[in-house]
Amino acid sequence: MTNSERVTIVAGHGKAARLSTGQSLKLINTHGTQVVDFWAFNAYDLREYMCVEASRVWSMHLWPMAGDVMVTNQRRPIVTLAQDTTPGIHDTIMAACDRQRYGLQGFTDYHRNCQDNMIEGMLELGATPPFAIPGSWNVFMNIPIMEDGYTIDVKPTVCEPGQFIVLRAEMDCFMAFSACPQDVLPIHGGGGAKPRDCHFEILD
Repeated sequence: MTNSERVTIVAGHGKAARLSTGQSLKLINTHGTQVVDFWAFNAYDLREYMCVEASRVWSMHLWPMAGDVMVTNQRRPIVTLAQDTTPGIHDTIMAACDRQRYGLQGFTDYHRNCQDNMIEGMLELGATPPFAIPGSWNVFMNIPIMEDGYTIDVKPTVCEPGQFIVLRAEMDCFMAFSACPQDVLPIHGGGGAKPRDCHFEILD
């Protein structure tokens, strides 16, 4: 994978990239409708990973804003949200979808899911994620907190086609993505629950 090469994250599938400290990755919501689950791991020790819970404490923000740093389970910076051209709605509350989630939604056959997508993307690079899957940062996902202050809702993403974020690596790391395959709940924009391709580019 070369710098500036546009990589497709196929709808409902996963992809990963290895970045060196200081490199940046541009994650593009190509159609403006897709939710992307995101993980990051220390390139030399996958037991150290981006921790959304610790990152909320670090920034004191419920969801990341431009300039915020995401930290690991060791409380060390791993990724900075360097730029955000979207309305800035990126969920950190919802768990990544998994096989069990779709079973509860009535599927009896295998359904692609974000946790397995992340593992597949990492395995493509020869990296085996830890057995306990960390929580994801759900980029472009719209999970508002209701007026009562404690109830959450599920709404479609509010992005426009071509909007993007830029993620800067604060350590040598793997960044892993899943173009969420959720096709039951209307989390994707465009008035439906249809996953779409999205893309990323390594900038420098």
